[in-house]
Amino acid sequence: MTTSAQSPRALDPGTEHRIREGIGRQTLLTTLGISIAELAVGRVTLDLPYRADLCQQNGFMHAGAITTLADSACGYAAASLMPEDRDVLTVEFKVNLLSPARGDRFRATGEVVRAGRTLTVCSAEVVAWADDGDGSPEASLVLVALMQATMMAVTRPAGSSR
Repeated sequence: MTTSAQSPRALDPGTEHRIREGIGRQTLLTTLGISIAELAVGRVTLDLPYRADLCQQNGFMHAGAITTLADSACGYAAASLMPEDRDVLTVEFKVNLLSPARGDRFRATGEVVRAGRTLTVCSAEVVAWADDGDGSPEASLVLVALMQATMMAVTRPAGSSR
């Protein structure tokens, strides 16, 4: 896991291309409107804008959308450490929903805690904020969810670019 004393290392161009391409091909992510905020070695940050059609009955962003955001950030953080012929699948996760998901934007930062040959453990934080007009978070970020996830390395299927 990256600490505040460490700067995340940039991905090599090939790995960055594979991650961006993989995210772009995930139809659920494109349907939800999830976009990339940051890519680094062992760390991926994804954004989800508020949409009324993704809310639950009380007007909060649905836990399924928040969980998808966190799971994807963890999965791609793990994938950023994999060789070109490997991919990852989620095999387990736990989510703590800490606060109602209210805000204009939601951001999940997934980080690798420990990478192994087969299993990689990741964590993610999801924060919400109100847009200040220029797209940057205002001072009052609200932590809405925490995830711990385990990803399994798998051989990429033949013909798959991600």
